[in-house]
Amino acid sequence: MRSHPVLHLTWRITVGLVGGLILLGGIAMCITPGPGIGGIILGLAILSTEFSWARRLLWRARRYAHDVRLKADHALKERRVRRGRGSAS
Repeated sequence: MRSHPVLHLTWRITVGLVGGLILLGGIAMCITPGPGIGGIILGLAILSTEFSWARRLLWRARRYAHDVRLKADHALKERRVRRGRGSAS
């Protein structure tokens, strides 16, 4: 596809529009009910197939989601331990 400049440009525009719409939907879902982080990551994943800046942002978003998950897991474990201690005494 890169050998045909018109097709390449058309493809990049299509990827940009689809990925951008999903990304904007994910951002909107951070304020409204819905899987906001998932939408952001999906939009960036689509955009990252053609744009290097999106690849970098995708890496940062995935790292952020991973860190949030680790913090949530840690908080849940602490809560379970506290509940266990509270009921034993």
